[in-house]
Amino acid sequence: MQERLLCHQPVLLKEILDALAIHPDGHYVDATFGCGGHAAAILGKLGPAGSLLALDRDPAAGELAKSEFNDMRFKFIHTRFSRLAETISNHGLCGRINGVLLDLGVSSPQLDNPARGFSFTRDGILDMRMDPTSGESAADWISRIDESELGRVLVEFGEERFHRRIARAVVEARKHAPITTTARLAKIVSSVVPYHTPGRHPATRVFQAIRIVVNEELSELSKVLPQTIQVLATGGRLAVISFHSLEDRLVKQFMRNQSKGPQLPFDLPIIDIPIVRSLKIVDRLVRPANSEVLDNIRARSAILRVSERVL
Repeated sequence: MQERLLCHQPVLLKEILDALAIHPDGHYVDATFGCGGHAAAILGKLGPAGSLLALDRDPAAGELAKSEFNDMRFKFIHTRFSRLAETISNHGLCGRINGVLLDLGVSSPQLDNPARGFSFTRDGILDMRMDPTSGESAADWISRIDESELGRVLVEFGEERFHRRIARAVVEARKHAPITTTARLAKIVSSVVPYHTPGRHPATRVFQAIRIVVNEELSELSKVLPQTIQVLATGGRLAVISFHSLEDRLVKQFMRNQSKGPQLPFDLPIIDIPIVRSLKIVDRLVRPANSEVLDNIRARSAILRVSERVL
């Protein structure tokens, strides 16, 4: 089964299995099922009493899970991971989860399918929604956003230095015809970017920024991180793979803050207050080995952070 499921190479697979410290009879959550690579490996470590609950907002992930994962220990839920605590509570496992995995960003099947509109390397409909059945597509968003707001999104979520000229070009281009394909958007961006990082397409940051805002990715991440503490058992592990600095900053700050406990004023007239910490940091930063990057270029920007529930 596992060989069929790995339709892409799951990033940092060995490192994730080590990070989760899987117990054969434990309960685990893969909150970003995607193509099932990590999930298949986790199931391979579980015994008959173990269980794996998988979440994903993409209906295509649910279809794959239904057709390929015929295992009584496994259950798939079509939902956003920002509903983690609600979902786990509905299954009677709140406070009993031994490990949660969040593999952020876009999955390989989403990137490789031109119809999904995530990639500028293949022309397709400009959609970019992780759940194509709900919300506003990238094309619809671009059709209505004003120039100043578009520029703000490009610099805030894409850290794009040429955000003003790109926003101006996009607004000017849509006056002549709607921007509905990935190739047209990429061409517009390329036409106004004077230079870019070697080996990186000039539209990379633009596509990232629009994808993030269309899917509310940073908002979703901010919502789910505190919920992981609610669902984890004492000693349970949280493993998060990020692919850009905005995601990683949120994860890093969350883990650091939870490992320090409440920050009280230094002159507070109270003594001997025990510091209550929710997490301890296990691995501050794990990157893929050079051999993995050579084998899977999409792993090059991956960062894994791991923490453990202590209360």
